[in-house]
Amino acid sequence: MATATLLIPLVAPLQCWGLDSRFDHRHTAAEPSKSGVLGLLCAALGRDRAQPVADLAALRMGVRVDRPGVLVRDYHTALDVAAAAGGPLATVVSHRWYLADATFLCGLEGDAALLRVVHQALREPRWPVFLGRKSCVPSVPLHLPGGLLPLPLEPALAAHPPLTAQAAAAQMHCVIEDPEGPQFRPDQPLGNFDNRHFGHRRVRTTFAPWNSPASS
Repeated sequence: MATATLLIPLVAPLQCWGLDSRFDHRHTAAEPSKSGVLGLLCAALGRDRAQPVADLAALRMGVRVDRPGVLVRDYHTALDVAAAAGGPLATVVSHRWYLADATFLCGLEGDAALLRVVHQALREPRWPVFLGRKSCVPSVPLHLPGGLLPLPLEPALAAHPPLTAQAAAAQMHCVIEDPEGPQFRPDQPLGNFDNRHFGHRRVRTTFAPWNSPASS
């Protein structure tokens, strides 16, 4: 089975990548979550929430942080919300956090044939795609011409030029899925998205000069 890496630019005025938010506090991770990115791919492919995603979940993901963005909060009020246990309608206040003006380059490593299908779907998505929430519309195409590379994940992320001047002036910052990594993310799908069942995956964070041996 041939292996390749697909690069996907994730750029928008607002992004939100939830990991463990519940109820009236909706947080965002500092970089795209695997569950969120795979949900985006499912929309592009036209897979509904009841369909299997094991093939996509098996892909190894890395994120290059070209601009981390800044946290912003939306103070959201919903009127006349019905309680699950019945009773009078209530007003519900929630705090929803977003990343503003962030720029990421996502890489997915795995079966080249599957990634070719995904690459084409990103060019002509079957359903609307968004970066974590429906209000977070991409500001650049998710289909990157020449973005399917016959390279492992790390050198593929290092091969593409910086997407921002801020990134070019700093070290290359990546968060890479690694079974020996010291950090955890609770965003590995363990079934179709209808089940909302996620496990942990390990990642490592790296900083390296652009085009250095350590970055490839």
